[in-house]
Amino acid sequence: MKAKKDTSSISEYVTSLKRSPILGHQVVFHTVLPPTTPRYEDVTSPWPADVARVLKEAGIGRLYSHQARAMDLVRSGRHVVVATPTASGKSIVYNLPVLERLLADPAAKALYIYPLKALAQDQHRSLNQLFSCLPVESAPDTGLYDGDTPPGTRARLRRMPPSILLTNPEMLHLSLLPYHSSWKALYEGLGFVVVDEVHTYRGVLGSHMAWVFRRLKRVCSRYGSRPVFIFCSATVGNPGALASELTGLEVVEVTESGAPTGERHVVFLNPDTSPAHAATLLLKAAMARGLRTIVYTQSRKLTELIGIWAASEDGPHAGRLATYRAGYLPPERRKIESRLASGELLGVVSTSALELGIDIGNLDLCILVGYPGTVMATWQRGGRVGRNQQDSALVLVAQEDALDQYFMRNPRDLLERPPEAAVLNPYNPIIMARHLECAAAEGPICKNEPDFMPREVQAVMDELTGELKLLEDHGNGCYHAARRYPHRGLDLRGAGRQFQILTEDGETTIGHVDELRAYKETHPGAVYIHLGETYVITRLDTATRQVFARRKKADYFTRVLAEKRTEILDVCGEKVAWGTRFFLGRLRVTDQVTGYERRRIRGQMRLGTVPLDLPPQVFETEGMWFEIPNRVQEAIQKEKLHFMGGIHALEHLCIGVMPLLVLTDRWDLGGISTTFHPQVPGPAVFIYDGIPGGIGLCRQAFHTPGELLERAFKAVKGCPCERGCPSCVHSPKCGSGNRPIDKAAAVKILEGLKEGTVSHAATTSNTPTPPRPARTGRKERRARSALSGFGVFDLETQLSAQEVGGWHRADLMRVSCAVVYDSRKDNFVEFFEGDMQELVRYLAGFDLVVGFNVKRFDYKVLSGYSDFDFWKLPTLDILEEIHRSLGYRLSLDHLARVTLGASKTADGLQALRWWKQGRVKEIVAYCRQDVSITRDLFLFGREQGYLLFKNKAGDTVKVPVSW
Repeated sequence: MKAKKDTSSISEYVTSLKRSPILGHQVVFHTVLPPTTPRYEDVTSPWPADVARVLKEAGIGRLYSHQARAMDLVRSGRHVVVATPTASGKSIVYNLPVLERLLADPAAKALYIYPLKALAQDQHRSLNQLFSCLPVESAPDTGLYDGDTPPGTRARLRRMPPSILLTNPEMLHLSLLPYHSSWKALYEGLGFVVVDEVHTYRGVLGSHMAWVFRRLKRVCSRYGSRPVFIFCSATVGNPGALASELTGLEVVEVTESGAPTGERHVVFLNPDTSPAHAATLLLKAAMARGLRTIVYTQSRKLTELIGIWAASEDGPHAGRLATYRAGYLPPERRKIESRLASGELLGVVSTSALELGIDIGNLDLCILVGYPGTVMATWQRGGRVGRNQQDSALVLVAQEDALDQYFMRNPRDLLERPPEAAVLNPYNPIIMARHLECAAAEGPICKNEPDFMPREVQAVMDELTGELKLLEDHGNGCYHAARRYPHRGLDLRGAGRQFQILTEDGETTIGHVDELRAYKETHPGAVYIHLGETYVITRLDTATRQVFARRKKADYFTRVLAEKRTEILDVCGEKVAWGTRFFLGRLRVTDQVTGYERRRIRGQMRLGTVPLDLPPQVFETEGMWFEIPNRVQEAIQKEKLHFMGGIHALEHLCIGVMPLLVLTDRWDLGGISTTFHPQVPGPAVFIYDGIPGGIGLCRQAFHTPGELLERAFKAVKGCPCERGCPSCVHSPKCGSGNRPIDKAAAVKILEGLKEGTVSHAATTSNTPTPPRPARTGRKERRARSALSGFGVFDLETQLSAQEVGGWHRADLMRVSCAVVYDSRKDNFVEFFEGDMQELVRYLAGFDLVVGFNVKRFDYKVLSGYSDFDFWKLPTLDILEEIHRSLGYRLSLDHLARVTLGASKTADGLQALRWWKQGRVKEIVAYCRQDVSITRDLFLFGREQGYLLFKNKAGDTVKVPVSW
């Protein structure tokens, strides 16, 4: 494609592409979407003078129809979601009603939530610019609260919240909700919650945010506020349902846009060789013409590679191209965003990280290297160009992927296909459990709260109570968190933990990767690319969650190999389609990385295979599976086709076309095909959500199993290859390297399923549901651990910690007296400093020694008299048990007062003073009373299964024990 050296139009670029001797014949489709004219409407009630002034200064003469309708709903107090294309003026929809309320009520507040920190920072600048025309005394003040906000500014924002606070999900989760009392003024006046880019709250993040928003509603209710929620979204299939599922509120949707659009060229290019090479040529030609271009790729690695190749030649635009992806450090991302917005950069190669509405200036051309996986993402990315209604172009460069090639053969299907429905799972048990802990820490949970009444929630709350993570209130049926601050260990964007990627010397952080991807992308030997630099992973430390990498030039890339197996835990549904039975249920998946391939970048020739010894990843999730009837298997074998290769190919086909049914891509899914599964029993194909706990993908696809097989059949029959290829039955994420694969067998299996029938009598599943392990009750645990004799022990010292140089020198404190309660004789035995050897022998004779802080203190004191290993004694340290359950310590006096209604008569300092005064009798009485209290706490907990304490709010709460 010949490049001109001066600025040219989009139409000239597309014409030149079609005439190019190199790329022209690869263009399989070109159409021009005509421009649209605006549709205007007025709001039902006129705006106040200051709001009208803001509109005028912003250059907005009239409102688009969708803006006016949404604003009327917001002003009437309705929760609203606006789902219209990019650059349709959605921010005005919430800014004007919010401004109107703030001008009328100076105490009112609004909370703006953006999915990315960069987006919040960008919108903060735009908001201040919008309000700059107002007098200083009436203009609402705004504040940005994110990870980059200095500590002093954070304190000021908490103390004096601005009229509008902009933040992101992480800060809402980690700061605004757990420390809500510090934000009292914000919550008391909160009138609006604005949620931008709500379509991103799907899958794992959406499942987390469903609980973050429920927690937010609880906190607002605590302070007497009921804010109006305003959601903004890209065009998605179910905006109202999505917003309602996220919040549990009734949300009105506004979806018909009145905004104008410019002329847009849509080009599909099916390259002969590498899609990355074709994209590089397209990018270079666009930059040479002065066209501002964004290239979207499907992976971090490809982003870096195209950036390297496109910038490899010197020229007039050298230095005006950048790469952008997740994993970059915040200062690196901010610099790239700033250079894009200013026009300093002419081109950028990005993953989906730049899909959202960060202001990156006016762009002319969008190149998609591979179908993004969803119709919604395609138009969202394409909407980043032509934002000022100028002519623009969207070029889809196909990869060797089933969906890419499907749309190359059926281009009109992509243009006419409606956007998919977003999917999330608020009842993912793993995610839900973490948020229930957080909610209980923010305020006691009562079972009659509407958001906590569903059966799925109650079941998880019961499990958390059994695990001592929630503590039942003594008397009113509410639940409290065992830990004061369980929020920090929860990552909203994943179901697993984060791994830190470091240089080999451990001094520089390169990036981060989540636990689910760490084993497959940063295993030892993996090639990792960051900012154009190639690294080879030298070590993966699972204990510290750190990955170490050495910089190295590599002309190869790596592809992981893995083995998987699955166990059916529960069957939740059954359907019949295409002559077979489909099932929906809970699965336990074991995924074992066994090695990796090294392949040369050019030509992808395999250079060798390296074995790995990594721990298996085991998780429970939601999935669906279907049987392959015996008649179909026999037909395949009769024709001497490869049956395993056929069902393996069918597994890949189904996963590949799932995004036509559900808002996802194949990387969110997993699959297993087997010639015999003992729980079916027989051959079966499994597809499951690739996220622990499941996120609702398979559940949604299960509604239309026949359409899934129909799409798979159309995809494989329409592919012109003979034996199978990445355009139909090969998968880029196959753990066995796409071996074995038999396309012909897959076609024959699908034909056999389509022709077959299942009788009505056979629709009852024979798939067994394995029983889950029964929980052991407290009575059973106590009965099993019956003791023939226990002793309760405490001692007092002659010297204080200060006198011996610190608590770590407790072995120098010397014993003033010790008291042991002997359950065998039901009496108390006293010991003094000269009796220490006898005390040691006495303690060693019990089945169990009970004490309070005995392991950290009393045994340390005794170690000054004997070489005996006291820590080998069978010991129950009540303080240690309480700390293990709650995450913090409680005093013996506190537990005694709340549980037993008894109090200590003195304390350790008083006992030291008595020793110096020679009042040994008082010390013995005090020590004996402590032993008596400790004994009674032990017996109470053993009988009732809990102790009682008062939390910070003054509520009496149970802490379960199993002694």
